[in-house]
Amino acid sequence: MFISCSSLWSNFNCVDADKTRVYLERSRSSPINLRLSMCNKPSSLDLFLQITSQAIGRLKSLSIKSTPGHLEAITAHLSHPTPLLERLEIDGGFQYLQQRNSVLTSTIFDGDLSSLRVLNLECVRTELPWRNMANLTSFRLCDISAGTSSIGRLLDFLESAPQLRSIYLYAVTLVSDGENGRLISLDHLKRMVIIECGPTSILLDHLVIPIGAKLETGPSSTIEDHIPRSLNNLKNLSDFTTIHIRDNSWPCLRLSGPNGQVSMIAERTHAADLVFKSLARFETSKSERLEINIGIPRPGNTFYRTLLPIENLRTLILVQCINLCVFMDVLNPNKGRSRKVVCPLLEGLTFGYHLDKMGFDSLIGMAAARASRGVKLGIVMVVKDEGENDLEEVLELRKHVSRVEYGPEIDPDDDESDDYDSG
Repeated sequence: MFISCSSLWSNFNCVDADKTRVYLERSRSSPINLRLSMCNKPSSLDLFLQITSQAIGRLKSLSIKSTPGHLEAITAHLSHPTPLLERLEIDGGFQYLQQRNSVLTSTIFDGDLSSLRVLNLECVRTELPWRNMANLTSFRLCDISAGTSSIGRLLDFLESAPQLRSIYLYAVTLVSDGENGRLISLDHLKRMVIIECGPTSILLDHLVIPIGAKLETGPSSTIEDHIPRSLNNLKNLSDFTTIHIRDNSWPCLRLSGPNGQVSMIAERTHAADLVFKSLARFETSKSERLEINIGIPRPGNTFYRTLLPIENLRTLILVQCINLCVFMDVLNPNKGRSRKVVCPLLEGLTFGYHLDKMGFDSLIGMAAARASRGVKLGIVMVVKDEGENDLEEVLELRKHVSRVEYGPEIDPDDDESDDYDSG
């Protein structure tokens, strides 16, 4: 009968003593997935310690949610090897974070986690690196007391886990310890997230991100804190085809393309110039799509210097740009000192909001100037209310572009680019 299959009894909690013993017996020699929560049931500790001696060698996954005091008692009984262990999750209790972190020493499981694939640690201070992490593919480290995570120790850990595909660091205060010039190549990395860890540049300075990886950092005081001081360590994250810039509550810069994806967020408002300045540090000449969501950019040369290198730009989307003349003047070859045609391959221009008379006049002037230079816009998409007849300005615009289309108003708070790193 199916009920006698040992693998059906391999997932259980240490809550009820009789139930736990039944699962332990009926799972026989099958690998087991064990969950232990000490939050509301302190009696679970005694039950867990009773079964540890006979079950530890069969652990395939172990999830522990505890308090600092209980966790020390638990880990003291986890000194034996676990040759089948593939997933380890330990939560030391966020509510005790201000008191102290639980300390997870390198003696856990005799220090040998050669079969481990996933390691998730929260509110746990650990003596990284553990040895034999050659098969680890996912690492998550969250909520660590300030001043306890040295860059050198973390780099040692990353070097000991060459198969890592996913790295997530949250609220880990990274402390530099003089690791100048050291580089760790993350050859198999697919996604790396560094959130609220202080200036992430002190870590990124030591990492080589492979082609195709995703990198997300932020928030911090400035976007510059997120960028390595030497972009050579991110040289594979170049040739971007898509760029997103927004400045609603936090300025944000996102770049994506065939050779990599980057997301940087800074906790500062009205910092459009800062975002554009950061963008200038990347190679964007192959970018074909640019989406901007900035309410009122300041006039000046910053935006001009941003667009000038993007010679292959074909699509420009302006989601919420109140001071439209700033953008149109840059695209208008009859404006400015150089009279240079910026973004000569630009074909599509989309507005995510209703244009007023001044906005239309600026748009028409830009479109007419580009058409006279032989770089006519292909499709311009503007917003139109349902039932509204063609505006006089739209009819005038049609004289200078290949086609005018109507599209819906774009909600700046419902930007599709927010899902950029959800995968």
